[in-house]
Amino acid sequence: MQPSSTRPTNIYQLKISLLGISPMIWRRLLVHSDSSIADLHHFIQIAMGWEDIHLHRFTIHGQEYGIYRCGGIWFDSDAHQLKLHHFGLRRNEKFRYDYDFGDDWRHEIRVEAILPVENNKTYPVCTAGKRAAPLEDCGGVEGYLERQQDVPLQTVELFSQKLADQTAWSEDEQDVLRDLLPWLDLECFDRHAVNRRLRLYAEEDEAWLFAP
Repeated sequence: MQPSSTRPTNIYQLKISLLGISPMIWRRLLVHSDSSIADLHHFIQIAMGWEDIHLHRFTIHGQEYGIYRCGGIWFDSDAHQLKLHHFGLRRNEKFRYDYDFGDDWRHEIRVEAILPVENNKTYPVCTAGKRAAPLEDCGGVEGYLERQQDVPLQTVELFSQKLADQTAWSEDEQDVLRDLLPWLDLECFDRHAVNRRLRLYAEEDEAWLFAP
């Protein structure tokens, strides 16, 4: 695509919805229209809580975009140079972001509004969201839903067994419990933690890669 020569000063209000799971897992972001496709990839990874360990792609106006990774899809455009405003996105327009082609996480991104820049605000910022994203490598939508259903029963059985035998937790049992705990907190979404990482990213502080 041919880049626009105009440098805009707009803010896109984007709603990012993970498809295939109910109740819905979603985030609302305010991002500068001068953000690159590479930036938006990182914004979504931070907002959803993904670990950026798999391939990804955006599909916008029927074309694929993203950051090239060794062994992955070759993209015609440089994701670090291609800005969001180059696409001429309009209010209510939708496009796709896919992550992890094995688990096949599909996100719908909708432009909810195009807003003026507020000088007292820092961008990007997450203004709302619901529910924690699935854990990496959990088997996609089907695996997630099965695990979500099984974990409460597994947890009850584990604690019932410990109450019955009244013995100390073995290392193996502690490992099992650590694996179960994130599945017991699926309704939790820490918007403040997301915004701390987004702020570090905006400041070009590499601590965003490791911040909780």
